[in-house]
Amino acid sequence: MRDQEPAPRDADRRLSTKEAAELLGVKAETVYAYVSRGQLSSRRMAGGRGSTFDAGEVEALARRNRREGTGSSGSGGELSVRTRITLIESDHYYFRGVDAVDLAARHTYEEVAEWLWTGRMHPGATFTAPAASVAVARRAVDALPEHAAPTDLLRVATIAAATADPLRFDLSEEAVLGTARTLIPTLVAALPPVRHDRRDEGPLAHRLWIRLTGRDADEASLRALDTALALLVDHDLAASTLAVRVAASARAHAYAAVSAGLGVIEGPLHGAASGLAHRLLLDVLDQGDAAPVIADELRAGRRIPGLGHRLYPGEDPRARALFTLLEEIPRAEPALLAARDIVETTARHAPLHANVDLALAVLTASCGMPSTAGETIFAVARTAGWIAHALEEYGERPLRMRPSGLYAGPKPPRPLPE
Repeated sequence: MRDQEPAPRDADRRLSTKEAAELLGVKAETVYAYVSRGQLSSRRMAGGRGSTFDAGEVEALARRNRREGTGSSGSGGELSVRTRITLIESDHYYFRGVDAVDLAARHTYEEVAEWLWTGRMHPGATFTAPAASVAVARRAVDALPEHAAPTDLLRVATIAAATADPLRFDLSEEAVLGTARTLIPTLVAALPPVRHDRRDEGPLAHRLWIRLTGRDADEASLRALDTALALLVDHDLAASTLAVRVAASARAHAYAAVSAGLGVIEGPLHGAASGLAHRLLLDVLDQGDAAPVIADELRAGRRIPGLGHRLYPGEDPRARALFTLLEEIPRAEPALLAARDIVETTARHAPLHANVDLALAVLTASCGMPSTAGETIFAVARTAGWIAHALEEYGERPLRMRPSGLYAGPKPPRPLPE
């Protein structure tokens, strides 16, 4: 049944917070979130108790939310969702209007995450995991078989951490931000370390490093890892992010929304793409020439990983920024040369630029990390972006992410099957 348009109201009529929330189909705190975003204006009631809202303004916002909730973009029928988080255009991308590459170059992953969540910069931000949450997550991860993939570990750790949080169903902004600041370090802490280091502290990139490689960390490599996390924190409505928003639209708590995202990134066209590029890179390093390796891939009918991106006709800005940092690491030179050979060899028949998956492959291969490390980096980084989108979706009309199916089956009614 289609939503009914609200009955016309007196132009001077003002609504209480409760009335505005009912008309919009949201909680009272979401009404105030609309005010903070500039989507509604409010006026304090006499005596300072509560606020009132212009009825026409609230009704206009309700109509706009319903139109956007239909999922129609007017351009090819693709799902379109209004967001204030990330903009991608002209081979650049921006977080809340600020160049994302510049942010990643000047701020840590934690600081960029805070910017994404709140629109405010928190210099020196550090995420700390509660001991109880880490203990539960580690026990769950330790019970998995040895061949479990990184995304399996992170998904199980997310679910385990949720069971340790009795307040997880509180979807207020303050509560969800609290979850975000503890869940991300919990996921990192739940991963088994490659080497045991008593200095399992400091910035998140330092803690993640010892879970990806047994090599000693140098400043340039840690900077590259931290920047990679910051560059990958969000990328508009990627498939995993859309899954998160669908979950949040149904008012799933933040842990469940993140779990939905983790369930999507395992595909070779998403979070696992860097692993394919890593293995390709190792083959080129082993043979000393990209040509025979590329020939084998093409002969097998496989797409060359690490090249091109549908959102960037030119260069992937994330790859460009990460390659610049990798050039400062002497041990990365062989992998960088191999990556350049891959791009130049493939360009003979398909002039494609390197994307961030190939840059991640250079980072992981040159630092002695396994081929799955890029997927781990991607998942940890993107968790912050998923929570930013979940927060944004909690402020929208519930269940708006419900497109209609276009039935193409046999026309009913049909007789019952024998």
